[in-house]
Amino acid sequence: MHVVPKASPATLPELATYLAPFAPLFRRSTSRESLERYITGLLTDLAHKNCDTIAAAVAATSTERLQHLLTDAVWAPRALDEQRVRALVAQSPPQGILVLDDTGLPKQGRSSVGVARQYSGTLGKIANCQVIVSAHYVADEPASRAPVHWPLTAQLYLPEAWATESARRTKVRVPSEVAFQTKPELALALIDQAHTWGVRFAYVVADAGYGDNPTFLLGLDDRHVPYVVGVSSTFGVRLPAEVHAAALAPLPRPHGRGQPKKPRPAPLYEAKAVLEALPAERWQTITWREAEGAVLRKQFVAVRVHWATGSAQLSTSHHRVATGPEGWLLGERPVPGERGEVKWYFSTLSAETSLRRLVELAHSRWPIEQFYEDAKGECGLDHYQGRRWDGLHRHLALVMLAYSFLARQRWMPAMAAGFSPLWGAAVVSGRPSPGARVAVPRCRVMAHGNQPDYPFPPQADLTK
Repeated sequence: MHVVPKASPATLPELATYLAPFAPLFRRSTSRESLERYITGLLTDLAHKNCDTIAAAVAATSTERLQHLLTDAVWAPRALDEQRVRALVAQSPPQGILVLDDTGLPKQGRSSVGVARQYSGTLGKIANCQVIVSAHYVADEPASRAPVHWPLTAQLYLPEAWATESARRTKVRVPSEVAFQTKPELALALIDQAHTWGVRFAYVVADAGYGDNPTFLLGLDDRHVPYVVGVSSTFGVRLPAEVHAAALAPLPRPHGRGQPKKPRPAPLYEAKAVLEALPAERWQTITWREAEGAVLRKQFVAVRVHWATGSAQLSTSHHRVATGPEGWLLGERPVPGERGEVKWYFSTLSAETSLRRLVELAHSRWPIEQFYEDAKGECGLDHYQGRRWDGLHRHLALVMLAYSFLARQRWMPAMAAGFSPLWGAAVVSGRPSPGARVAVPRCRVMAHGNQPDYPFPPQADLTK
């Protein structure tokens, strides 16, 4: 039988410094020790990172101790997220971008909390999986190949069949206060959480899974946060001049004793039709980023519209009719002779905003895609094997803690150039201390030193 050699029980000094401020959140010393061992395990190159495999590779712990950390130890994952985020806020540039998205965690069976046959953007199809919704801070550095970025927090999307079945909820410890919420509703709650924790962001960015949802757009409008969201070709819009004219139009004269006629809204158009009607010379070729020989360029056009729902046959008082604030409808298509998708976006940025600025923000989502990819491949995001609500959310909080440690190591060159280090820790090399063993022999060093440029994602990811 192959036996994995145990790593030293000694803590990596850089990791010990990083974790020290979080120790008060864990009441017992055994929980604090398990925290360090679990994070160490997440930073190894183990193919699968669960309690069993980590215990087999990392000394001075056991499967039982690590499982206790995830299920029965006294600590709150949301409190851990908050302390980590507040520390990261102090280190990060102000006026950043808050990116909202979700990812699927493939699962077998029906017993794990929230698992169901549902659409997973990760797999690109309907599959048996859990879906988590998360928020991600990205520094507003459109020219940077490696902007500062880090995760805030995440929550499991609980399908309605789960939310309404008390026996299943009880079995996997879903808290009584957790009610059914759509993914857009969860995303709005994450925005509120970011405000509560003092995250300094000026814009919200999301894909069409959120941009096509009127409730989500109303929620953003109510919060007065400028945004750029992807939308589908059938996204409804109204033209500002026609909205203004409809508001000034006199009401039809009443006939008979029936209800008085209600004002009619302006005509409703689909995003695709509006942009296709624009003259060809309105489209401009814009290169928004160049990296490793790949030139990211497309043609773009933008026109002022209102987002809208309903139709001209309904009155403005009908519950299906809504006309949002004026903003930009942004279109994207391949440069002639090149291949690529046609895409559409809606933004509430001001009328003075340049087309290039709209394009930069529309393409600022890639760090959260990179986070999902790296957190799954490097930090065990999708390796949790428990079934309970509390265990899953504790695992998510610990994965984000580990990922933020890697982000901190990546920022070291900038810190050495004059920025104050996170949590008041001394500036250290991105490599482990001499003689320290991260986890198992010949494991990859996850925190690379002297690497100012984060590995750039594939071109396909950057155009999402």
